[in-house]
Amino acid sequence: MARPKPATFEKTKIVAENRRAKFDYSIETVYEAGIALTGTEVKSLRTGQGSIAESYAEVDDGQVWLINSNVPEFSHGNRFNHEPKRPRKLLLHEREINKMHGAVAREGMTLVPLSIYFNSSGKAKVELALAKGKKAHDKRETIKERDWKREQGRLMRDRG
Repeated sequence: MARPKPATFEKTKIVAENRRAKFDYSIETVYEAGIALTGTEVKSLRTGQGSIAESYAEVDDGQVWLINSNVPEFSHGNRFNHEPKRPRKLLLHEREINKMHGAVAREGMTLVPLSIYFNSSGKAKVELALAKGKKAHDKRETIKERDWKREQGRLMRDRG
């Protein structure tokens, strides 16, 4: 019997994407996590603003936090507007948190956010990956492979 494909997350609107993560890290496991946001943060994300380019996640005291993510202040917010770079709590099951904590502590892995998106029911979610950092030679190999695939496509199109 064929092995079932892993479930992909239904992303209806991607707000922020960390495109550099797949180049800098080898991705092992991907999780979907909710984010604890305030009202003005949600409004700001719905307008398409937000960045996770230099952000990471860490497990602290049985909770996972998204650190250094930037959600700019909402333009029509009042004095209760949010702080742009505050740590945001990620909502995960306890078993998932324990797995992440073990992998980060024992195996030296990193928690990297891949994207922030809204799912079909309108809730903001983070695609979080357990990843291991690539060495320089691995990055060069990735570049070679990507260039060869591009060249292959050109050759097939020309001979076509």
